[in-house]
Amino acid sequence: MNILILGSGGREHALAWATMQNPKCDKLIVAPGNAGIAQIAECAALDIEDSGVVAEFASENAIDLVIIGPEAPLAAGVGDRLRDAGLLVFGPSAAAARLEASKSFTKEICDAAGAPTAAYGHFTDAEAAKAYVRDQGAPIVVKADGLAAGKGVIIAETVAEAEAAIDDMFGGAFGGAGAEVVIEEFMTGEEASFFVLVDGETCLPIGTAQDHKRVGEGDTGLNTGGMGAYSPAPVMTDAVTQKALDEIVRPTMSEMVQRGMPYQGVLYVGLMIENGQPRLVEYNVRFGDPECQVLMMRLGAQAFDLMHACAESRLADTGVTWADDHAMTVVLAAKGYPGSYAKGTVIGGLSDLPEDSFHQMFHAGTRRDGESVVASGGRVLNATARGATLAEAQQRAYSLADAVDWSDGFFRRDIGWRALG
Repeated sequence: MNILILGSGGREHALAWATMQNPKCDKLIVAPGNAGIAQIAECAALDIEDSGVVAEFASENAIDLVIIGPEAPLAAGVGDRLRDAGLLVFGPSAAAARLEASKSFTKEICDAAGAPTAAYGHFTDAEAAKAYVRDQGAPIVVKADGLAAGKGVIIAETVAEAEAAIDDMFGGAFGGAGAEVVIEEFMTGEEASFFVLVDGETCLPIGTAQDHKRVGEGDTGLNTGGMGAYSPAPVMTDAVTQKALDEIVRPTMSEMVQRGMPYQGVLYVGLMIENGQPRLVEYNVRFGDPECQVLMMRLGAQAFDLMHACAESRLADTGVTWADDHAMTVVLAAKGYPGSYAKGTVIGGLSDLPEDSFHQMFHAGTRRDGESVVASGGRVLNATARGATLAEAQQRAYSLADAVDWSDGFFRRDIGWRALG
């Protein structure tokens, strides 16, 4: 098969790596890709949010399946245009992608489906939002309603912080994403990520993970797109997983079908678990990043078979084969992230790293500059490893991270602390 993956981050590098392990893959193109992806697949410079350009490219290159990595092209309707052109697509329609593109839409769906989630208010006016915050008190969560690249969520410890966040959002700090604001109850418990493939009616769980959103060790500092992850998540016991599937995922997916927007693709279910009871934090309509990296390390070549079956609506006849293993990824970020940071800094030592089924350095924000690999984003590399135990996976991941020669980068030293103590 000829396969096209859209995206340029660590998630897409991991998807490309897993796809290349599968014998069904005859040719793989990633658009636009990055310096690491270019070592294993052909890269193409495309505007992946331009559905016409992507459809024309897929036709010219006899693509059999398009895997859409990031949320922006999904929300822009690229999957719809490709399906209209007769192409097989892994990823939801623009209508279904509103589960991530609009937090207020998700809340409305959850209300209709009876899915447990945080109490909330939805606002288009700053003063009304502030009045709600003053009434509810703090801590409280302020979210930009639209897509904000994982950064439009502020956990405010005080009313003053919440009011400042509201002013920032309505003031354009997150662009159009903050034109509307959702304010949520601060939920306590332990957070985890649950991944489910959906092809309309059938829901197939494919793994759990735990992300580390805060920039600093001990889960302190600003929220980021994710500083590391591990899989599986111990808090996601069989009982909790079944509750999440029965009480949250399946009712939501049924509600989507009833509304004429059946979901197809991977559903990222962000959960807060307290006393064995999961509640929904958020839905994402694509693999999480960096959770995708640990899932791909554990799934290997079968990841492509699962995505292919999902795109062809064959999940009812498909299963997942899990090894009794663990995986961890440690994000190497540019100093200053998630604030301002330098680009173009040279990264050394990459060519000497081990790369096998137990060790992979997935690239995120990198590009090639002559003979050098340089940083081109905030989150730059993902040191990813698999082991028989989480402790072994952690040791291998940190040995990879420590071997990188990059004085302009940093990483957290405590990824996995909840599970390892």
